[in-house]
Amino acid sequence: MIVLGIETSCDDTSLALYDRERGILANVTASQLIHEAYGGVVPEIASRQHMRALLPVYDALLAKAGLTGADISGIGVSNGPGLVGSLLVGVGFAKSLAMGLGKPVVGVHHIEAHVISNELAGEPLHCPAVVLIVSGGHTALYRVERVGRYDLIGQTRDDAAGEAFDKIAKLLGLGFPGGPVVQRVAEKGNASAIPFPRAMLDRGGFDFSFSGLKTAVRQHVDACATLTESQIADIAASAQAAIVDVLVERTVTCARAHSVAHVYMAGGVAANGPLRQAMQAACEKAGISYHAPLLQYCTDNGAMVARTAEHLLTAGRNDGLALDVFTRGPIKSWS
Repeated sequence: MIVLGIETSCDDTSLALYDRERGILANVTASQLIHEAYGGVVPEIASRQHMRALLPVYDALLAKAGLTGADISGIGVSNGPGLVGSLLVGVGFAKSLAMGLGKPVVGVHHIEAHVISNELAGEPLHCPAVVLIVSGGHTALYRVERVGRYDLIGQTRDDAAGEAFDKIAKLLGLGFPGGPVVQRVAEKGNASAIPFPRAMLDRGGFDFSFSGLKTAVRQHVDACATLTESQIADIAASAQAAIVDVLVERTVTCARAHSVAHVYMAGGVAANGPLRQAMQAACEKAGISYHAPLLQYCTDNGAMVARTAEHLLTAGRNDGLALDVFTRGPIKSWS
């Protein structure tokens, strides 16, 4: 079975081909660097860029894999959550291909695809597990009983962790996207220089909140007459440490409370080096097995969609031409 995966939920046009026996055959991504000029993703521009990029990326993918459309067994496409215009472009393209090739098509929940991205390293998910989803638009904890069976345990009450990184980077004049640039600048700073708040850690449950951290950074910046390079580095390092501390503490505590032996991370912020190091150390100390996706599969990609679609198609699902999009909502169990 060779599955085509299509990802257009935000600003990356990414397509991949997954083979059940050989794994990822090819993954091609067109990133929309145009959004850097606006300090964030502009939805209308994103959808138009997807329209321009999809067919060239599809052609490049087939050429890279040495295949034709006739070799495709089924199609998977992210149909939510995400930007509605971007999702509609991807789903429309997927349904057109499905109709033209006479192949089944399935809608893939974008967050489930991030969970399944951990399988792209070559091993199936070890379940039951607790999975931390951490990205620009999402921060949540799921208990995964098995592939297809998910329970939402906690989520952010306001900003996602990646959104907090973006806003902090903007306050410091560092550019967009915020996560990579904050990490880079923080390498020269003192993570203990400023005692930024670690919200929600004194409360029960497993929800997150990062809006207070954003406010604290803004107030600190406003209180400075000017910001030197050293001060910016200290602010970046201290803010990053605050985000990492909350994510790690909440995740490991959740795993202990649910008596699971495996912790996974997924999403764009899962590529953050200090987060990966701190989560691994905390898991090892707690006697919990730690897992994270390969770095190239942390951000949005067609490979994770193709792998997830293979699970769905194998289970006999075919959403057909009635497939629609949705902009928000947790992963729904299907097995």
